[in-house]
Amino acid sequence: MAARIRRTPRFPPTKWRGRTVALVASAAAVVTISGASGESIQATSPGAAAPVTPAAPATPAVPPAALLPPEAVPHASARDGFDLGTALSTSDTARRKESRIDVAGCEDVVHGRVLGATTGVTGQGFQSAVPGGQVSELVARTTNPPDLAAWSAQAGRCSQVTVDDAAGTAVSTVTVQPAPAVPGAKTLSYRQLLTLPGQPPELPGLRLRTVAIAADDVLVVLRDAGTTGLDLDALAVAAWQHAAGPLGR
Repeated sequence: MAARIRRTPRFPPTKWRGRTVALVASAAAVVTISGASGESIQATSPGAAAPVTPAAPATPAVPPAALLPPEAVPHASARDGFDLGTALSTSDTARRKESRIDVAGCEDVVHGRVLGATTGVTGQGFQSAVPGGQVSELVARTTNPPDLAAWSAQAGRCSQVTVDDAAGTAVSTVTVQPAPAVPGAKTLSYRQLLTLPGQPPELPGLRLRTVAIAADDVLVVLRDAGTTGLDLDALAVAAWQHAAGPLGR
């Protein structure tokens, strides 16, 4: 039996084009938005000095130049860029928490959140319209890099998940694929198909592809939605190689 995730209304089930836009917009950030960690209250004697917590090292900034240039994405148009730090600071954390009910750890897989930490993260991203769908890229630096091998294993366990919301029900089917080999880096590649229960075979549903590459504190994620026909593996490797210069790697 497939695992089930119940969430608040987000995507009308009959409007797959609208779902594509919304999914890619949220998936481009590939982060889990969470509240600030709780503070620890400790009793101390009068006059006792407060413990000194060493400041965490600052995460190096990611310049916009680390992203693929527009001409690198075939036939791309209507390119929208974003700064990850700004995106995180302006996100509706309360709404995000309210909609998150994790079943067997599958929600991050269903929503494509490869990068799960919000502290010590900087990044730049874009999403562009291309024939047949959309493509997005994210280049991030983080003090808590994702474990792509563990993420891939979790995606295998969450290969089919039924997602319920007030507007209807959708089925997420995830297939992990061989990822491109990148020297000195870990890689991840998977496909996702979102369909309605009982949907006729001639209606393909919403197709998503994701390729991620990570090494040290750097993560590059490429994702497309729809029937773009892009060679996403080659595009992700090109993005990784392009980011090396601006990031000083």
